Amino acid sequence: MREQRRYPIVRGPSPLRFDRRTLLSGVLGALATKGVTSALALSGGATSGCSPGTRQVRGRSSRTGAPEPSWGLQIGDVTDKSAVVWSRSDRPSHMVVQWSTSPSYAAAVTREVRGALADADGDFTAKVRLPDLPSDTRLFCRARFDAERSSPWIEGAFSTAPAENEARDVVFAWSADTNGQGWGIDPSRGGMPAFSALLDRAPDFFVSCGDAIYADDPIPERLALPEGGFWQNVVTPAKSHVAESLDDFRGAFLYPRLAPQVRALSAKVPLFALWDDHEVRNNWFPGQEFDDPAYPHEHRVDVLAARARRAMWEHTPTLRDPRAPMYRSVRWGARLEVFTLDGRSYRTPNEPVPPVERFLGDEQLAWLADAVARSTATWKVIACDMPIGLVVSEPSKTGSGQAFDGIANDNGPPKGREKEIARLLGIFAERRVRNVVWITADVHYAAAHRYDPSRAVPGALPFSEFVAGPMHATSFSRKPFDDSFGPELIWASADWNTPFGSPASGEQYFGVVRIDGRTGTLTVTLVDARGRDLHVTVLRPDI
Repeated sequence: MREQRRYPIVRGPSPLRFDRRTLLSGVLGALATKGVTSALALSGGATSGCSPGTRQVRGRSSRTGAPEPSWGLQIGDVTDKSAVVWSRSDRPSHMVVQWSTSPSYAAAVTREVRGALADADGDFTAKVRLPDLPSDTRLFCRARFDAERSSPWIEGAFSTAPAENEARDVVFAWSADTNGQGWGIDPSRGGMPAFSALLDRAPDFFVSCGDAIYADDPIPERLALPEGGFWQNVVTPAKSHVAESLDDFRGAFLYPRLAPQVRALSAKVPLFALWDDHEVRNNWFPGQEFDDPAYPHEHRVDVLAARARRAMWEHTPTLRDPRAPMYRSVRWGARLEVFTLDGRSYRTPNEPVPPVERFLGDEQLAWLADAVARSTATWKVIACDMPIGLVVSEPSKTGSGQAFDGIANDNGPPKGREKEIARLLGIFAERRVRNVVWITADVHYAAAHRYDPSRAVPGALPFSEFVAGPMHATSFSRKPFDDSFGPELIWASADWNTPFGSPASGEQYFGVVRIDGRTGTLTVTLVDARGRDLHVTVLRPDI
């Protein structure tokens, strides 16, 4: 989703510019040796440049010496027995990962795993699966890349999940919407500060509910701030225009990792990611073709989506097949199972509206209904890219009125994509599913909603939905409800006429969910980029 109003773009010189040769080769440290001072804060004391011993061969790097793993590491796909570690090199090399129960790696339980070759075909990204891990344990990990010589170690840590029968405390966070509306990294203003505030909450894992990049939003050199002054962006070639090529999408996924706040979070908080529209293009749907002068080379969404999906999978800590469905579930002990959805790949066109509309599609809907109904976890949390009852639309391009991008449309009985939700809620009612909570994003403000869908779906139980985001983008004013499923606004960070906020003003939002292992009580806290608790909802399980 994109709002039309944005902060003014100001053209002018930027002291923080990264050329394509430097950025895409992944070197962040070489220029720190002399002559560069203003950008030293960018990566914790290192900036970007071409290192000695580098030459370009037909667009690929050929390097000698030790690799430079300056992009940090990210943990993902964590279970009670395994995890995946991601990092990126700057040349062909093998990633080696060690894990231990001791931060000194002197404990009796220390293991080493060597990964496959990281090469140009995968943008020099590498992933290593760590098997046979102890459950419910804080582990320390470090990675290096081996070529002619070995790189320095890069450090991380994470906790494995409890076993399914273990009722333990759990804390996780979610948000979305990063580097939208031209908001990039300004080292003088804390880079990407919401990521530091999130890390301070020390969650067991983070669910990214989409728009982890804005492939369709270039990042300008600077933005004028309403109170005066400028937000001075780090700029890169890949983010100077919309993403069309595979390398463009790769550069967009790499861009936030230039911020030390992002790298610090990713080194200690495992990631589970889904996508929304801006990983590809605003409000996209399969089969769409468009005419937009910002895209001089490619007008087919399916081509762009395939490139975006490949780049996303290359830069996400998962070994799942990128051709396989993106939706999945994540079990975390006896108290929690999270179901992450794909609201883009199976939807019908926003317009022209077909006779039968889809948001999740038949297969995903059937999987979700059955998986949630079968779950033995106390809480079933459904992570979706878009809220159920908020109207997200844009002026129609094929006629009058609005083209709806989300689930909601008009007031009244469920229609269009809402019929999928009605079917889902009906199955939950038939199978007596309890303790379902939705976490969502997309609308660029935080909110707590309560639904009573019994009017639309007889027997359906009330449920809560929480909205978070943006993580680093413009914050918007409130969206209207569609009343089909009986929504009630409990709290929102924005009103109808709330002025747009930004990373500079701190109006960025994430949610934190805490589940008490003993009682099963679930507490949702909505937090801003300054780390302030804005709203708290406490839910007790219906057992």
